[in-house]
Amino acid sequence: MNGSVRIGRVLGVPLRVHWTVPLLVVLFGYSLGSQTLPAWIPDLPPATYAVAGLVGSLLLIGSLLAHEAAHAFLARRRDIPVQDVTLWALGGMTQMGKPRTAGAAFLVAVGGPLTSLVVGAAALGAGVGLNALFGWAMPAAVLVWLAWVNFLLGVFNLLPAAPLDGGRVVQSVIWWRTGDRDRAERAAARSGQVLGFLLIAGGWVYVLRGALGGLWLMGIGFFVLIVANAERRQAGMASALRGVRAADAMSSPAETCPDWLTVERCVDDVAMRARHSALPLIDFGGHPSGLVDLSQLGKIPAAQRKELRVRDMATALSQCTTCAPDELLENVLEKARPSRSGIRILVIEAGLLVGIITARDIARLVQRHSLRGTNSGMDT
Repeated sequence: MNGSVRIGRVLGVPLRVHWTVPLLVVLFGYSLGSQTLPAWIPDLPPATYAVAGLVGSLLLIGSLLAHEAAHAFLARRRDIPVQDVTLWALGGMTQMGKPRTAGAAFLVAVGGPLTSLVVGAAALGAGVGLNALFGWAMPAAVLVWLAWVNFLLGVFNLLPAAPLDGGRVVQSVIWWRTGDRDRAERAAARSGQVLGFLLIAGGWVYVLRGALGGLWLMGIGFFVLIVANAERRQAGMASALRGVRAADAMSSPAETCPDWLTVERCVDDVAMRARHSALPLIDFGGHPSGLVDLSQLGKIPAAQRKELRVRDMATALSQCTTCAPDELLENVLEKARPSRSGIRILVIEAGLLVGIITARDIARLVQRHSLRGTNSGMDT
């Protein structure tokens, strides 16, 4: 996700935090410390409420992390590749590959909500116990609040609409019953679209009644709607790419640039006639060594272009998505490294570059699939 930074690893998976997380901490900390706790336990010093509110919001972030970590843990147990876990203002996201079976999809989906419910139960028990045994009213109140939020989080995520976990559960059940993964994905995406509209409408009604909390509900609704729309399009694309090899999608031969050229020579001799927005680089032996974005070349000041080698500003081959010509395209796309510039996959055979796959190549395949009429069972 753009705007996030990597801060470490959780269960061996890279952990990223979006810039909105501190805002989430401040928002929940302020709400808890200035409204909820004073109403539950009045007449305490303001500093006590402030500290308790901050602790409660940090515990909430920890519970969100536990929710996403459960997804990541179960996915890895089922041999599903997990790219990273990202925390952000609306909760968290676990970037992973597609499950191979309906059973694996079901297990990974329910893991997060069940973890939230377990965390909620543990927090509630600890809060009641602290108050009953030691009379620690403030810590108990914070834990009871944390329990309530986790119960709400767990139940909300079980709503049967993608991209919520409940939508993944519905998707896995339909997949298991029908054996049609694409149909299951489209059904879950449609339910997500409906839920998104309902959340936006409900949030707007709250705003009209003077409740600013409706803005939060509308924000969640917009997120659900946008992701559900994207997943519905992706489900159609997956159907079009089923069984397609990388060799069938690549542009071949791809323009290449010797990696020892200066930026000036690369621009003058190669980039000006390139068909793609990125250039694969080759070394002295003719083997691919990396990939350079043409937009990056344009940002290099003229004074530096005569000295700077293009390989010094390129993305190294180890950081690029590569594949063999016979690999299935849908499998390649699952392992593709995320890029702000879109899809760029280098197709390599016997150590030599034989082609490149871009978003335009994928779109062309999907269009051809539509023209053939093989998607008659797809939604439009």
